Amino acid sequence: MSRLTTSDRLSLPEKIRHLNWGMVALIVAIGLIGIALLYSAGGKNWHPWAEPQLIRFAAGLCLMMVIALSDMRWWLHYAYPMYGIMLFLLVVVEVMGHIGMGAQRWINLGFFVIQPSELMKITLVLALAKYFHSLSMEDIGQPFKLLPPVAMVLAPVGLVLLQPNLGTATLLTLASAAVFFTGGVRWWKFVIVIAIAAAILPIGWHHLHDYQKARLMTFMNPGADPLGRGYNILQSKIALGSGGVFGRGFGQGTQSQLQFLPEKHTDFIFVVLAEEFGMFGALFLLFLYFLLIAYGFIIALTCRNQFGRLAAFGLTVTFFLYVFVNVAMVTGTIPVVGIPLPLVSYGGTAMLTLLIGCGLLLSISLHRDLRISRTGASE
Repeated sequence: MSRLTTSDRLSLPEKIRHLNWGMVALIVAIGLIGIALLYSAGGKNWHPWAEPQLIRFAAGLCLMMVIALSDMRWWLHYAYPMYGIMLFLLVVVEVMGHIGMGAQRWINLGFFVIQPSELMKITLVLALAKYFHSLSMEDIGQPFKLLPPVAMVLAPVGLVLLQPNLGTATLLTLASAAVFFTGGVRWWKFVIVIAIAAAILPIGWHHLHDYQKARLMTFMNPGADPLGRGYNILQSKIALGSGGVFGRGFGQGTQSQLQFLPEKHTDFIFVVLAEEFGMFGALFLLFLYFLLIAYGFIIALTCRNQFGRLAAFGLTVTFFLYVFVNVAMVTGTIPVVGIPLPLVSYGGTAMLTLLIGCGLLLSISLHRDLRISRTGASE
């Protein structure tokens, strides 16, 4: 694909021609796999999950394409205001948020339920990328210069922990750490932070909610309560094993079709795939994810401006964390934390968030040769 050196001067048809269509094809393929799995999980019926997901995915793709063709400097300019809006919405969640499944994470708008913590994953990366874009390497070496971005991270993480949502708080922290590291923060500072975190773990344990402690204990020994807290992960492992190498066939999974598998349309959708299409089906989807993540890292490595490089790296790490945590969770490698499988699990805000992130990556790819000064002006 040819490099775009004057993307701000190109017409819309020229921008469309230079778009990274290989990445777009991967996104569409993964999304269609998700819709097919939701159709199967619904008993080979478009209701209640497949049809709404198809509509959301189509609308999200349109938004993704609009973002992909937009000027990357617009996102640099408005990174802080967007972060501020999401932070405000997180405060609103604490005051008047919609409660579901024992947590207060949503804002019910009547026609749409929004989860601000999901969108914060995007705006936080953009805000941090803008901040580090404005600094020189000498500035990054000064500890007090790191206080503003640390506050940017701690504010939403603290609000998300109050919901409570430990999984999303962890993803926000890890994606932010990736931006810090790529921005030039020295590795020994991360070692200090990790050491401090390890030292306060015993204190943190006492501040966990009862259900969070139960999840950790269930992870250690799911067989202790096979019909209660250990039921989800045990059924997930049974479904994974029953799929074998080639699977039982589309719509033929016993665990999902006979309603043994809980949350089969959201957190455990990967298990539906593994049972119906076996190890080969699961590896094929993981291969598509690998290609999409590789696209993201290549975009980050080839971008010539610091904002695009940091934003692309942070967004790609966020996408990777979605995949890694969900697959590790349903296979029993880590405790269940309620992270959806990107572009596959049923859900509105998560789908919107991921497609916005993909749109931003496409925009960064389109403008990767654009040089931007620390003040945000083109060079």
